[in-house]
Amino acid sequence: MMESQTNNQIHIPNKRYFTIGEVSKICKIKTHVLRYWEQEFKELEPIKRKGNRRYYQQKDLIIVLEIRNLLHNEGFTIEGAKTKINNSEKNITNTNNNQILNQIKQDLENLLSILKR
Repeated sequence: MMESQTNNQIHIPNKRYFTIGEVSKICKIKTHVLRYWEQEFKELEPIKRKGNRRYYQQKDLIIVLEIRNLLHNEGFTIEGAKTKINNSEKNITNTNNNQILNQIKQDLENLLSILKR
């Protein structure tokens, strides 16, 4: 299987779900820290199944790696990391919204030109 690679040179296996133990090994974060981060960061939401077992997806691993980088490498506090991640999500959302609005505007202008004929 192909693996994805983050900018931290950590290889994420190309599979759908990961247990908390697998995430711990891949991201080099202890399981109790992952559980704590789940409480602190709303963006980190593993799927919980039978027996309250956690299953993380690739997007969750990317978030874990980003949190780890902010806290361990860049010196952010938990609150600072929350703010940084939240602002990043808002910027992505705003960019997507602007692209959608520009496309709608273009479509409306095209319709208007057709109606004027």
